[in-house]
Amino acid sequence: MTFSSFFRRDEWISNPVKDLLAGTVVALALIPEAIAFSIIAGVDPKVGLYASFVIAVVTAFIGGRPAMISAATGAMVLVIVKLVKDHGVEYLLAATVLTGVIQMFAGAFKLGDHMRFVSKSVITGFVNALAIVIFMAQLPEFGLNPMQYMLPMVAGGLAIIYILPRFTKAVPSPLIAILVLTGIAYFLKMPLQTVGDKGELPSSWPSFLMPDIPWNWETLWIILPYSISLAVVGLAESLMTASIVDELTDTDSNKNQECGGQGVANIITGFFGGMAGCAMIGQSVINVKSGARTRLSTLWAGIFLLILVVVLGDFVAMIPMAALVAVMIMVSIGTFSWASLKNMKTYPRTSTAVMLATVATTLYTHNLAYGVGAGVLLSGIFFASKVAKLFSVTSRMERDGEMRTYLVSGQIFFASSAAFIDSFDFREVLTKVRIDMSRAHFWDISGVGALDKVVLKFRREGTEVELIGLNEANSTLVDRLGVHNKEGAEDLLSDH
Repeated sequence: MTFSSFFRRDEWISNPVKDLLAGTVVALALIPEAIAFSIIAGVDPKVGLYASFVIAVVTAFIGGRPAMISAATGAMVLVIVKLVKDHGVEYLLAATVLTGVIQMFAGAFKLGDHMRFVSKSVITGFVNALAIVIFMAQLPEFGLNPMQYMLPMVAGGLAIIYILPRFTKAVPSPLIAILVLTGIAYFLKMPLQTVGDKGELPSSWPSFLMPDIPWNWETLWIILPYSISLAVVGLAESLMTASIVDELTDTDSNKNQECGGQGVANIITGFFGGMAGCAMIGQSVINVKSGARTRLSTLWAGIFLLILVVVLGDFVAMIPMAALVAVMIMVSIGTFSWASLKNMKTYPRTSTAVMLATVATTLYTHNLAYGVGAGVLLSGIFFASKVAKLFSVTSRMERDGEMRTYLVSGQIFFASSAAFIDSFDFREVLTKVRIDMSRAHFWDISGVGALDKVVLKFRREGTEVELIGLNEANSTLVDRLGVHNKEGAEDLLSDH
């Protein structure tokens, strides 16, 4: 996908009815979340609502993943709480703008390509952790509402969501569930909390404003750490969500374009009174499972959200939280990879360990980015350990016992360098040693350092050493980093 593809028919109006209906469901579900996130952050509800509107609309045009929903998110809120508490909302707006600038640079430098280093196990762990987080986030609502009303309403909502599609899929079942439960709660006058109880809905459209802060170096050093964290968390969650939507829709996305799109969206939302946001996997799953496939669904979700809160605020305020809890439980159930539980018996233990580490870290820190980071780090450790074992050294005696030729095969790097050194017999009395590297490859300074040690140890024993078979890449690396052929090699090696 390129920027010239924004207005392609298949990206906008190939699926209009389902896209508009799905966007309607998403808009309804976004409202209480945006309000709740604003309350957690310690800001007016309109900050979260305006952010959700702006980010959704902007990413609909310039994001890298059609049908993905971006808005104010819980992961970003956890980062900004202290900033708002210590410095106020104006600094939050400035930090949001700077976050967007950082993300635009990430897109320009194609950091989205690094998603290929995130393993399937990490993605599965991310999905499972998010499903658990979404489910747990609904539990407090049961304590805030009379159980004799809350449980039947949520159960009824889930029944509508799962049973209705067996008879018709013309209208998304979550939308029907919201409408039906709202009607029941209103006419039976049930004492249930509603969207309106979560905070006052704004009555005006967002307008352009400049953050009221001193534009100096001191301000920059205050907001920079928060902006870096927001940029990393936002891109991690957005790129992971894009990968999941790719899998759900069997289509590809442009990860670098998504990085840049998220950046532009955050810059604009910062100047329109909104907080930083990113892709929302829960809402994206609702969107896709409701039939959305194009950018129209994302655009309509943002526009309809603002129409709902500004024009139809009185109706939206009537929606019982029980209806939205039912929708989010459906999202949680649909998001969790149930097959991963069965696969734990058949998949390699390392894959299971990576998945569980991602889940555990996310749940412990309440930060999806930390969970993904832990999973990627553990995947890297396991991969290095596995590659290090794909290594061997064989030898044969020549010239009537005066020369031994060693044949090295495999990858020589930090994880295999010790095994490489241990493969040579330095006590054997020989005139010459030949080391054939035609089947080996050096990757880093640790591998080259191991070669230096082997060569110099043999030389200490009075043995001539000949290196053969170095390809061009190996020769370049050894010439640049190696010290065994340089003057004062022994001293240089001690500093290597």
